[in-house]
Amino acid sequence: MFTGIIKAKGRVTAINREGGDVRLTVQSSDLPWSDYETGESIAVNGVCLTAVQFHADGFDTDVSIETLDVTDLGDLKVGSPVNLEPAISLGERLGGHLVSGHVDCTGTVTSRSSDARSIRLVIEIPAEYSRYIAKKGSVCVDGVSLTINEVSGNSFELNIIPHTTEVTIIDDYTVGTVVNVEVDMMARYIERLLQKDGDGISIEFLKAHGYA
Repeated sequence: MFTGIIKAKGRVTAINREGGDVRLTVQSSDLPWSDYETGESIAVNGVCLTAVQFHADGFDTDVSIETLDVTDLGDLKVGSPVNLEPAISLGERLGGHLVSGHVDCTGTVTSRSSDARSIRLVIEIPAEYSRYIAKKGSVCVDGVSLTINEVSGNSFELNIIPHTTEVTIIDDYTVGTVVNVEVDMMARYIERLLQKDGDGISIEFLKAHGYA
């Protein structure tokens, strides 16, 4: 599990294609890699990946065909910057929201504008995922936990404060940038419960208990 609070920025230093899969080498001097062990989970641009080997300044990780199909990791090039977050430990502060690292879809930045010292972004996602997006709800974009300002159709608007642009790769976004999007996992579970027959949670139940 992750929190969507980026711990470091890194950079792809090698891409090796092996039988359809990809092995990435990621470099960052901002984390104590000697503290981690092979097999640990690290979110790279919001994608939960397993570190298969550590180096003094980074790690190697394998990316499966499935992950390449549903994320933007297949578009990375040597030199591409990435957001990094190791998995959380029990007792660690939960500064963002619970994030699984299982990306739902990719989105596209359709607008970027200045808003005082912040950046205002609009991101468009496939229509089938728009039902999981709610005003003032949470969303994870390239591993960053963010609050949704507004929703319009299958697009949502975000306000990015200066601190976030400094410690993540979001400042590199331009119109047309493709990003990984993970919707709030609670929305997915609630939808599943609502679909259940018999004693499943109903809209009436949610209204009665103040959730709808």
